[in-house]
Amino acid sequence: MTILILLTIFLSTTSYSQQKKLEFFQTDWGRKISWDAFCEKTKTSGYDGLETWFPSDEKSQVELKAALEKHDLKVGFLNGTNKTLPFEESLIAYTAHFKTLIAWNPAYINCHTGNDFYTFEENKAFIDAANKVAKEHDIPIYHETHRGRFSYNLPDTKKYIQAIPDLKMTLDISHWMVVHESLLQNQDADLREVLERSHHIHARVGHAEGPQVNDPEAPEWKKAVDRHMDIWEKIILQKWKTQDMFTMTTEFGPADYMPTLPYTRVPVADQWKANVYMMKAIKERLNIE
Repeated sequence: MTILILLTIFLSTTSYSQQKKLEFFQTDWGRKISWDAFCEKTKTSGYDGLETWFPSDEKSQVELKAALEKHDLKVGFLNGTNKTLPFEESLIAYTAHFKTLIAWNPAYINCHTGNDFYTFEENKAFIDAANKVAKEHDIPIYHETHRGRFSYNLPDTKKYIQAIPDLKMTLDISHWMVVHESLLQNQDADLREVLERSHHIHARVGHAEGPQVNDPEAPEWKKAVDRHMDIWEKIILQKWKTQDMFTMTTEFGPADYMPTLPYTRVPVADQWKANVYMMKAIKERLNIE
């Protein structure tokens, strides 16, 4: 009887996962090859799209668009508050940039929003501006949990979530692991509201002393990897109750975000390999082919 029950649960879970989908985006952070070569490598590695800041020069924009079409990839764009400008100028630039990004019909826009030195109302002005654009153009716009932004820690982020009902987050919880110097093991109750508002994930693994482990495959980081995976799985399964698809970006970064050897600045691990490993590990965890 026990075997039969376990088999039934397994088959049910397998069927459920097969009906749902994850779309994976690769970060172009640290890219040193052409857009065509990068997109080809991204597609070959099994990604559905890439996430990038909008290219500043027209030549690069043309090359990016051609590469996306050639390799049948989606794009997720980043937008950010320029913290070097006065508040009013930064808000105008941040809001205006959405028009450029929307013209490309991205899968989503992920924002580095606000400033940890702004007031609550100043940060809220950026969120409100983004949410207005999202509604007007029916496009997903998310606000990433990120050091240096309004969402730099868990307690403050909860204040914004409670005050702004339509605030949608990208969860990059690796930032909070180092901000709070823990894997947030005892904060599940406080995390609940954030997880419910998380509509996109940056799949990078942080730890109590830094926002990125050197290699997610290394056994010494298993506890950190498992903790992140547990959190991500909760979000995905919750969202799968009401939607068929969820998006994630693998975002292990290059040197010097990736730890390096002294004097040489040689990365201690392979960034691309780390990102592909995370994508495969998540798919395996959720029984996604």
